[in-house]
Amino acid sequence: MSFVTKPIRIAVLALQGGVREHVQALNAAGADAFPAKNLEQITMAMGLVIPGGESTTMIKLAQMYNLVEPIQELRSQGMPMYGSCAGMIMLADRLEGGIVGQETIGGIDVLVRRNAFGRQTESFEAPLRLQNLGVESEPFPGVFIRAPFVVEVGENVEVVGAIESGAHAGRVVAVQSGNLMATSFHPELTPDIRVHEIFVNIVRKAQ
Repeated sequence: MSFVTKPIRIAVLALQGGVREHVQALNAAGADAFPAKNLEQITMAMGLVIPGGESTTMIKLAQMYNLVEPIQELRSQGMPMYGSCAGMIMLADRLEGGIVGQETIGGIDVLVRRNAFGRQTESFEAPLRLQNLGVESEPFPGVFIRAPFVVEVGENVEVVGAIESGAHAGRVVAVQSGNLMATSFHPELTPDIRVHEIFVNIVRKAQ
C-alpha cells in the first residue's frame, strides 16, 4: 500500500518585500509555496510567511485590504506564521521606534525595536548559532538590512538566536513562540534553506 504525502502549502504575504525569494526557499525546503495577496489565497494555506520589506508600508497595505483582523484570527486559530525582518515587527506584540499608531498583527510576546541596527548603509552580515539547528551545526549566515532586534522577551517566548560577537553581541535576533517564529535577519537572501526547513516542519507538525 502506498501513501500520498499531503503537500505543505505555505502562503507568502505578497503586499510588499522579498516575496519571490521566500517562495523559492520554501519550495527548496519541501513546501508548496505561493504568493498570497488576499484572504482567499491565505486561507488556502497551512502556514503564512510575512517577508522583509518596509514595515510601515506593509501594515498600511494590510489595513487597506482589510487583512489585519483576518490574519490575527487565523493566528489565534493556530495557523503557523513566520516573519523575517519587517515580518518580525509585524508579529511582535509591542513595537519601539515605529510611527505613531503603527499597528502590528502581533502574537509573539516581545518588544521589538524598529531599524535597531541603523540605516541601509549600516547593513551587515554575521554568523549565527541558532538553537533549533542544533549546537553542532554550522553557523547560519545572518544578513541584516535595516533590521530590528528584540528588546524584551515574554515568558512564553524562546530565544533561538542571538549575535555572539562584535559590536552587536548579545542582541536577540530569532525567537519562537509555539507555532510562531520570527527572525530579524533575511534567510531568504542566502542559499542556506535551514530556517525555511524549520518553518516547514513547524507547519507539518501543526497539521
